Amino acid sequence: MAEQAAAEGDATAEASAEGEADWGDAMAEQQSAVQAPNAEAQVFNELSGQAGQPGTENDIDFVLDIPVQLTVELGRTKIAIKNLLQLAQGSVVELDGMAGEPMDVLVNGCLIAQGEVVVVNDKFGIRLTDIITPAERIRKINQ
Repeated sequence: MAEQAAAEGDATAEASAEGEADWGDAMAEQQSAVQAPNAEAQVFNELSGQAGQPGTENDIDFVLDIPVQLTVELGRTKIAIKNLLQLAQGSVVELDGMAGEPMDVLVNGCLIAQGEVVVVNDKFGIRLTDIITPAERIRKINQ
């Protein structure tokens, strides 16, 4: 029995020594990361100050494939839930937009243009009649 306890004690000491070695390795790794904090930052290229360098003018190409949500808004209305529940096929909902009035074109919820409805090959589309400039967008936000 004493031999078994001694063997268990030796096994526990070995496991403890292995655990301390693992902790020692982890601490050494952490210390090396603390001493070289810019090691991860070097993964990305520095973009600031490159505007005047050759070859950086057309770097916008990498964002051209990012999808955005384009919405054409015919009009809006507020309706009570009890009236909403009474809607059925053939019901008419009055909108605040007037017939012939330009429709709003929004990208990710931001107004960018206005246009009119067109039909091409039995499909609806919109012909842009007015593009909202960034200055106009800011002015509308401030109103």
